[in-house]
Amino acid sequence: MWEIFWLGRAGQGVITASYILSIAAIREGKHVQAFPQFGAERLGAPVRGYTRISDEPIEIHSSISKPDVAVIMDVSLLRDLARSRSLPEAKLLVINNGGDEGLAKQIRGQRPNVWAVNATGISTSIFGRAVVNTPMVGALVRVIPIVSLKSVEEAVMERFKGALGERNVEVVHKAYESVWEVKQ
Repeated sequence: MWEIFWLGRAGQGVITASYILSIAAIREGKHVQAFPQFGAERLGAPVRGYTRISDEPIEIHSSISKPDVAVIMDVSLLRDLARSRSLPEAKLLVINNGGDEGLAKQIRGQRPNVWAVNATGISTSIFGRAVVNTPMVGALVRVIPIVSLKSVEEAVMERFKGALGERNVEVVHKAYESVWEVKQ
């Protein structure tokens, strides 16, 4: 079973990213749990999401305390976590480093297995604004092939119709192709 923790800000699509990954897994016949955790319900507030994916039925019904993967979608939250040395306890981190290689290396100094993608830059180049949920899903499935890229594409097109879906598939592909392992 894979347990994934998502962290971002309200409005960045934490819940949508978890949903898309879940739909892709269901398309492949896997068992899924996906649920959010909110604090203050306002735009920009930190939002946590959790996703479990397994080939077997999932009998756990609690939050995830030690995820296999932590996906950090917001660069400012990432900087705060790095500064306070309070990154999630996960075997693997997939981070939106916003193009800041120094930040990625700082994170690598605190965790052994870190992958980075400039989801902010990718999405800004295609949408004209930062929409980091779908690029982070693309990066995640490149790093850990929980589901196929094809299933993610289908889930994206199910969630976003027409031209918007096609642009989201494009950012998924760009992130999938450009995620990189952070080395010291």
